[in-house]
Amino acid sequence: MRPESFAFLQTYLNNPSPTGFEKEGQKLWLEYIKPYIDEYFVDTYGTVVGVINPKAKYKVVIEAHADEISYFVNYITKEGYLYLRRNGGSDPLVAPSKRVNIFGEKGIVKAVFGWPAIHVRKVEQDKAPTIETVFLDCGASSADEVAEMGVHVGSVVTFEDEFTVLNEKFYVGRALDNRVGGFMIAEVARMLKENKKKLPFGLYIVNAVQEEIGLRGAEMVAHRINPDVAIVTDVTHDSQSPMYEKKTAGDISCGKGPVITYGPAVQNNLRDLIIDTARKSDIAFQRASATRATGTDTDAFAYSGSGVASALISLPLKYMHTTVETVHRDDVDNVTRLIYETLLRIEDGHDFRYFV
Repeated sequence: MRPESFAFLQTYLNNPSPTGFEKEGQKLWLEYIKPYIDEYFVDTYGTVVGVINPKAKYKVVIEAHADEISYFVNYITKEGYLYLRRNGGSDPLVAPSKRVNIFGEKGIVKAVFGWPAIHVRKVEQDKAPTIETVFLDCGASSADEVAEMGVHVGSVVTFEDEFTVLNEKFYVGRALDNRVGGFMIAEVARMLKENKKKLPFGLYIVNAVQEEIGLRGAEMVAHRINPDVAIVTDVTHDSQSPMYEKKTAGDISCGKGPVITYGPAVQNNLRDLIIDTARKSDIAFQRASATRATGTDTDAFAYSGSGVASALISLPLKYMHTTVETVHRDDVDNVTRLIYETLLRIEDGHDFRYFV
């Protein structure tokens, strides 16, 4: 990875972009991608779309989502402790002893997830932390002091953890799900520009909001763009670490390449084009199967309008929805390259129908 790209990845991942409050991260992403696109637009809820060849009739989307899991302040006790609601799939099990940022009216307020010491608990009766039992301590001794700090019910909370590199091979941090996807599609746009590739269709590079609460940003922007094709990238579970059951989770490994999904929402001919591209480009890949839905923005695009030929290229990731989400650097490069190479094989007016 070139140094400039790595610097952007680090800055982009460290910037908080909780679901529904993605603005600052979206502004960073847009500034990075601007040199590589012809125009852009931002929709009402903050999805950002960079466009190449905007006048073309045939439209292809490459997409990732920008938001990260977080919490909302839900209740403030008279002693100044804060109880929360989840914003997306936040896991209270990983919360105790973590540092957080609360986005208050006067700026960021630092806080911690407190937890009773082992000395005072009946350990044999311990239960896993839940959203009802975890709480924040922002150093205040009363609800009035919390209010003076600018924190109120509805304030958004994100973990403080930042990007690191593990063993020179793994990228680690919070919110790799799925801002690393936004990074990869931005890199595709850069590669097209710097390699002087002229596409015969309109390319819409979509960084969507609000995926973590039900694919909402993708639903909205799919109707606006009305694309013919959508290639979505998101993360999927590496199943090699302890406590995974491969019979249900599949056999997916970080470092062994992009994951190509089979499922009803995935258009078979587009998926097969991606597989053929991987083989011809000498990109190792893995396979996964979905049930009724992929659980990603692929579903929102596939079933929008009169139906959009859609496919999912996933990045293997360890420890999803924790503060130490982990991906292999080679997989990041290869997902990017696979999307890029696939775009070069899509034709103007490409007909993906199964038969005519």
